[in-house]
Amino acid sequence: MDDTQSYLDKLHDTQRKDERNRRTQGKGKADQRLPGKQKSKDD
Repeated sequence: MDDTQSYLDKLHDTQRKDERNRRTQGKGKADQRLPGKQKSKDD
């Protein structure tokens, strides 16, 4: 029983992380994607 519960906990954690990552990355839609860090060049 512990193995099953452990597996489900890990699965749900992975699903939560995946959903959060999909929201952050805009699910492949460039206009919904958060801007990346850009270094400004003051040369």
